Parts: sequence; C-alpha cells; structure tokens
Amino acid sequence: MTIVPPIKLQGIKTKLADWIRDCSSDQTYERWIEPFMGTGVVAFNVQPRKALMCDSNPYLIRFYKAIQSGEITAEKVREFLTDEGAKLLQTEGEYYYVIRDRFNAYRNPLDFLFLSRSCFNGMMRFNKKGSFNVPFCRKTNRFSPALITKISNQIAAVSSIIQKGDYEFKRQEFRDTIAEVNETDLVYCDPPYIGRHVDYFASWSENEEAELHALLMNSRIPFIMSTWLKNRYRVNNYVFSLWGNCSLLMKEHFYHIGAKESNRNTVFEALLVNFDTSGSLPVKELDIDSVQLPTKESYRGNRPSNSNVVPVSPRELHRSLIPNQI
Repeated sequence: MTIVPPIKLQGIKTKLADWIRDCSSDQTYERWIEPFMGTGVVAFNVQPRKALMCDSNPYLIRFYKAIQSGEITAEKVREFLTDEGAKLLQTEGEYYYVIRDRFNAYRNPLDFLFLSRSCFNGMMRFNKKGSFNVPFCRKTNRFSPALITKISNQIAAVSSIIQKGDYEFKRQEFRDTIAEVNETDLVYCDPPYIGRHVDYFASWSENEEAELHALLMNSRIPFIMSTWLKNRYRVNNYVFSLWGNCSLLMKEHFYHIGAKESNRNTVFEALLVNFDTSGSLPVKELDIDSVQLPTKESYRGNRPSNSNVVPVSPRELHRSLIPNQI
C-alpha cells in the first residue's frame, strides 16, 4: 500500500513512489539521503532504516520534526481540523484567511497543515517577505469528517515510519546536504524541475541545475534524480546536455497541476541514475523522437483509458523502434 503524506504539494511523487523505490532496490546502502525532501513521500514509501531528510523550506522540516517529537499526533490533528474546519464552514471560507494570517505571524505547524490541505490547487507559494500568499480553494466544506479521518490516518502512518527508523530532519540547502554524504549512502534528488514553471518555496535556475550535477558526479555516491523528459510541447534538453553521462528510466505520468484543466498534461518522467539498474538506458543512446506521448483525450483522471498504454522502459522502447543501433 502506498503511503500518502499529510502535506500536499504540486508535483508530489505519490503515484511515482513505488517506481522510485523499485529503482533503488538494486542498491545496498546504510543511509537514504534527500536534499529536496518536499513532502517526504518517497522516503516514507522506501522506508529506509536510516535517513537524512533535508529541505530549504523550514516549514516542511518543522512539521515533520513536530510529528517526530510527538508535538503533532493523529488525535491532535483530528481535534484541530474538526474545530477549525467548522469555523471555515461557518464563515463560508473567510476563516481560511484568519489561519493564513496566523500562520504568517507564528508559523504553527498545525496551521501549516491546514493551509496545505485547503489552499488553491495544493500550491506552496511565499511572497518576498516570506509570507504564505496562496488563496483559498473555495470549498467551504473542505474539512469533512471523511477527509479529517484520512489526514489523521496519514499522520499516524508517517509517525509510525519515523519512529521505527533513525530519521534526521534538517533545514539546509542541497549543497550542504550533499557535502555530508559518504560512500555507504544512497542519494535521491527531486529538485524543482528545470525549464518548467515553479510554484514552490524557492525557484530553480540553470546554474543550480549545473551545480547539482557537478556535486553529485564529484561525490561518486550512487544517486537517483527525478526530472521531466518530454511533454506535448517540448523536450527537457538539459537531460542530454548536462546529464548525458547518466542512465535513464522513464514513465508516463499525468500531472494535476494548473488552474485550468487545459494546462494539465501528460509528461514523461525520468529517473537519472549513475549505477546499473534494471530497464535503464544510457542517456546518450536514447532517441528522443521515438518517445511519443498519448493524447490528452486518452486519459481519464490519472489513468490511460486504453489499457494497452503502459509504462515503458527506455531500453524496451529503444529496442522496439531502432533495433539496428543496439
């Protein structure tokens, strides 16, 4: 069963977590390291015995530390969301802005959870002064009893995983996290996607992508990195110009991101690795023109309506389309 974290973010890897876990299963390591923890969904599904979980967003780190210490429990979350959700309903959504102002003043992790689950489209956006500024999702009955139970269960599941393992949560930049790696570690990176619009705590530039590549390659530590390969409109050329010395796996994925449904599209997700793993292909051997996305009309929700549309490894695709080059 896939573990779903209580915090929601655009681009969350919930539906890709099992795929990433399978990619890591060929590696033997003592500690799992994430320089871009985000919601923590990948680690909570890999469930390593020991993990270093880092992010530049202090509110994510504060939230999971509160779960780890017992400051936040499933029972406390249930009581909090029941009370605050009732006020949200009574005020027809206006109470959301009371919580938002309160969070911006005091940074309470329970208020952070409330905003994460009731803001517009799961966005996490802060202004130049560091204030959370995402509007309400316009669903006044957002915290129904069923959703409160679901979130409380998510808290309980994540708490159990954290308590069973040796997990360290740290607020720091990716370069500081990578500086801590050693030869017995496995690093998983999920940076903001280069070349795509980012609604997150921090932006992401070409220079940072290049720095991340250099740090990972120079560390000589096994790593897995999530990125995008291709959508209906363009190709992520950084995969070839910057990460061409890696191998790659890919998978079709539909992102429910964007204010309009027309802006939500299918994309080929990529995992870049510097070790041998089943189904991977050297980036330099991939014929990107052979990677074809299905039309949007073939999708219903997150699943292809055509049962024959299945995830495909780059090597399988490569062999089937250009066999003379293998």
